Amino acid sequence: MRNAVSFTILGATGFWVALTWTAGFGAAAGLAAEATVREQALAGLRRGVEFFRRDVAVEGTYLWQYSEDLAKREGEGKATATQGWVQPPGTPAVGSALLDAHAATGDEYYLDAVRETAHGLARGQLQSGGWAYFIDFNPQTSRPLAYRLGGSTSKKARNHSTLDDNTTQAALLFLMHADRALKFEDGRVHEAARCALESVLRAQYPNGAWPQGYDRPPEPDKFPVKKAAFPERWSRTHLGGDYHRFYTFNDDVIGDVVEMLFAAWRIYREPGAPADMRPLADGARAAAEKAGDFILLAQLPDPQPAWAQQYDFDMHPAWARKFEPPAVCGGESQGVLRTLLSLYRQTGNRKYLEPIPRAIQYFQRSRRPDGRLARFYELQTNRPLYFTKDYQLTYDDGDVPTHYAFAVGDGTAAIARELERVSRLNAAELEETLRPARPKADRGLEKAVRSLLAAQDARGRWVEDGRLHYHGADDPTTRVIRCETFIRHVRTLSRYLEATRPQPK
Repeated sequence: MRNAVSFTILGATGFWVALTWTAGFGAAAGLAAEATVREQALAGLRRGVEFFRRDVAVEGTYLWQYSEDLAKREGEGKATATQGWVQPPGTPAVGSALLDAHAATGDEYYLDAVRETAHGLARGQLQSGGWAYFIDFNPQTSRPLAYRLGGSTSKKARNHSTLDDNTTQAALLFLMHADRALKFEDGRVHEAARCALESVLRAQYPNGAWPQGYDRPPEPDKFPVKKAAFPERWSRTHLGGDYHRFYTFNDDVIGDVVEMLFAAWRIYREPGAPADMRPLADGARAAAEKAGDFILLAQLPDPQPAWAQQYDFDMHPAWARKFEPPAVCGGESQGVLRTLLSLYRQTGNRKYLEPIPRAIQYFQRSRRPDGRLARFYELQTNRPLYFTKDYQLTYDDGDVPTHYAFAVGDGTAAIARELERVSRLNAAELEETLRPARPKADRGLEKAVRSLLAAQDARGRWVEDGRLHYHGADDPTTRVIRCETFIRHVRTLSRYLEATRPQPK
C-alpha cells in the first residue's frame, strides 16, 4: 500500500490528493483501484502492440484496415499481403503511436517496434527521396517502384515522391522522431531521414511553394517569383494537363511540409544531435519561413483576399481534377490561415499575421445560407461553384457528386480567437505554446482507458463492426480491424500511462 499511496500523491491529479486527505480508508481503496487500472493499461498496451507486430505488420509496415481474419486488406484501395501503406493512417501514423508508447513507458520493446517500422519505411523510400502512397515488398509486383534500397531497375519503375495527403511529410516526421529516440545511432534510419529531408528541400520552388509531388528538383530559372493575380479569363471546361507540378495548397500540402520542417529544425538542433546535421536543420527552418513568404505572395487581391487550391506558374488559380476549378477555396484557405498562425508561433514574425484579418472578414461575408462556406468561390464574382453528378460546372448545389465535399465548415471564428490570443503573447510565451503539456489523469481519461480495455479481446485485438471499402458492394465482411482505432487506443493508453507515471522525488 505504501507504493500505491506514494504513486498517487506524485502522479495523479489534485482530486486524488484531496481524496487522500479527506476520505480516510475510502481513499486507500481508491488508490488501489488506480494502481490496478495502471497495471491493466500496461498489459493492454503490450497485448495490442504484440498482436499488431506479430500478426498484422508486413516488414514493419501497416495498411488502413483488415478483415477480422486478416485475409482481406486495404489502404486507399485494395491491398495485397506484401504491401504496407505510407499515406496516413498507415505506417508512419502507427509508428508515431509506437513512439508514444515508448515515451510513456520507457520499455525497450516499444523502441524495437519503432526501429522495425522505421526500417520498413526506409526500405520503401524512393530514389527521389520521398515515398509513394504504398510500399510493396514483392519483387515481382506489377507496379514496380524505384526504391532507394534495392529497388526495381525497370524503366517503368515509378520514382514520384508524393506530398499529397501528408504522405512523404508524415513518413519523414516519424523517421526524424525515431532517429532521435534511437539516439541517432541507427545508420539506416538516420540516412533515410537525411536523404528525405534533403529531397524535400531541393523540391521547393524559388518562390517557396511545393508541388503535389516530385521526382527531381525544379530548374530555378524557369520559375520566376510573382505575386498571385486573377487571370484575365479562365476556361470553364477542364482542360487536363499535369497539375501535379503546380504550386499546391490542396490537402494541406504546404502546411504539412512547414510543420515537418520546423520539427526537423528542433530535432537536429538539439544537444546530442549529430553536428553535421545542423546546416540541414537551419536549411529546414529557412525553407519553412520561405514557404510562409509564398503564402503571403499567394493571397489573392480584393475582393477575394484568400487562397486557391493550386496556382499555375503565372500565379493564377488553376484547374486540378475535373471537379476542382480555378477558384477561391473555403477549405484550403482555412488551412492556410492555421499555417500562418503556426508560422507566427514558431518565429514571432508578425508579417505572418497581417493577411489573416482580411481573409477572415472576407469569408464571414461569404457564408452560405446554412452557415457553411462553399469549397469553391468563382473568381471575382464570388458566387459559390458546384458540379453536377456528370461534372458540369454550375451555381446550383442540388445535384452534386457524393464523393467530395462541395461545402465545408466555417472555422473562421476559432481562427480569429486564436489570432487574438497569440497576438498578445511575448516571445517566451510563444515558445511555451510549442511545448506539449504533460497529460492529466482525470476521470474522463480513466473512463476512456477502461472502455477500450473492455473492448480488447484476449489476443490483443480491437475488432469492430465495419465494412471494407474497396472489395466490392457484395463483400460479406462485417467485422474489421482498423489501424486508426489501434492508433487512437495506443495513444490513449500512452497518455494515461504518462499521466500516472511515478515522478522522481
